[in-house]
Amino acid sequence: MTEGKAAENRPLYRLIVLIIMVAIAGFAQGMLLPLLAIMLEDAGVSSSLNGLNAAALYVGVLLASPFIEHPVRKYGYKPVITIGLVLMITSLLLLPLWQAFWFWFVLRIIIGIGDNMVHFATQVWITTTSTPKNRGRNISLYGLAFGLGFGVGPFMTRLLSINEWLPFLLSAGLSMLAWLLILQMRNEFPATDMETGSQLSTWKRYKEVFKLAWFAFLPAFGYGFLEASLHGNYPVYALRSGMTIELVSILLPAFVIGGLITQLPLGLLSDRVGRKKILLFLSSFGALCFFAMIAFESSTTILFILFILAGGFVGSFFSLGVMYLADLIPTHLLPTGNVMMAISFGVGSMIGPLVGGIFIDIFESGSIYYSIGGMLVFIFITGITFKNKQASPPTKAATENI
Repeated sequence: MTEGKAAENRPLYRLIVLIIMVAIAGFAQGMLLPLLAIMLEDAGVSSSLNGLNAAALYVGVLLASPFIEHPVRKYGYKPVITIGLVLMITSLLLLPLWQAFWFWFVLRIIIGIGDNMVHFATQVWITTTSTPKNRGRNISLYGLAFGLGFGVGPFMTRLLSINEWLPFLLSAGLSMLAWLLILQMRNEFPATDMETGSQLSTWKRYKEVFKLAWFAFLPAFGYGFLEASLHGNYPVYALRSGMTIELVSILLPAFVIGGLITQLPLGLLSDRVGRKKILLFLSSFGALCFFAMIAFESSTTILFILFILAGGFVGSFFSLGVMYLADLIPTHLLPTGNVMMAISFGVGSMIGPLVGGIFIDIFESGSIYYSIGGMLVFIFITGITFKNKQASPPTKAATENI
C-alpha cells in the first residue's frame, strides 16, 4: 500500500485513469460480441450455438462474482485489476490462433472473468472515494466511459477485411495501455469491518446488503435484461417482422446514443433530487417508449426517435443502480454490494434473451417490446414499495476526495 508516490493517487488523476480503464474494457467487450458472431457465422455455426458462445462472457462474469470480494479486501484494488487485465490481454491474443467453437467458448469465459475483475475493482474504487455530493457525477462518468467504449467496439469488425488479427491486436494493445497506467498508481484498499467496528460473516454481509438495498439491484438486472435482449433477440424479431438488417443496425446504435447523451445529466440530477425518484421516473417513461414502439413499428422515423428516447431513459440504469447502492449501504459493505450488483446484471443478461425468445414464439407482433416494457413496469411497481432504511454516512477517505 506504500508503493509509488503519494502524488500519483491524486483524486483527479485516479478518477481519470479508472475511467480510461473502464472505456478500454467496454471497447473490448463491445468489439468481441459482433466480431466473433460474424466469424462464427462465416464458419457455418448455427445461430443457436452462436448465441450460446456469446453467453460464455456472462458465464464468466457470474463465475467470478462470488470470489472477487475477498481478494480485493485482502490485496487491494490494483492487484485485482492487474490480474483481470492480464487475463483479458492473454485471451485476446489467443482468440485468432485457433477458430474452434469450444476453444473460443472457454476464452470468452476467461475474458468474462477478467472483465468482471476490472469492472468490480474500478466500481468499488470510484464509489468508495467519492463523496455523496459528487457520487452521481463520478459514476456517471464511469457509465459514460463504458458506453463510449462499448459503442465504438463494434466498428472494429471492419478491420476483418484487412487482417483478422488486427482487431484483436488493437484491443490487446489498448488493454496493455490500461495496464501501464494502473502500474503507476499506488495500491489502495476498501474499508474493512475492523475499521468500522462491524464484523460480519460473508453470508451475513450479503443478507445485510440485501435488506438495506434490494431495490438498487433491480436497475442492474433490468439493464442486463434489456441490453442482452436488444442485441440477442431484436435482430431475430426484426427479421421475422419484415425489417431489414440495415434498419436494425441503425436502431440499436440509436439506443446507445440516447443513453450516452443522458448519462451525465441524469447522474448530476440524481445528486440533487434523489436516485429513487429518478429511477421511478425513468422506468415508467422507458416502459411507455417500448410499448409505443408496438403502435409505431411501421414508421421508421418514429421508431428511430423512440429508440433514442428509450436509450435516454434507461441507458443509465446500471450506473444509477450503483449510485443508489452506495447511498444505501455503509462503505465497508460496498465490495459485497458490488458483487451482488454484478450477479444481478449477469442474471438479467441471461434471463433477458430467454424471456425474449419465449415471447417471440408466443406473440405474433410486438413480442420484444412486451418483454422489455413489462420488465420496466415490474421495476417501477417494486420501486414504489421500497423504503429506504439507512443511508450510509460519508467516510473520511471519501470526504477527502473529489
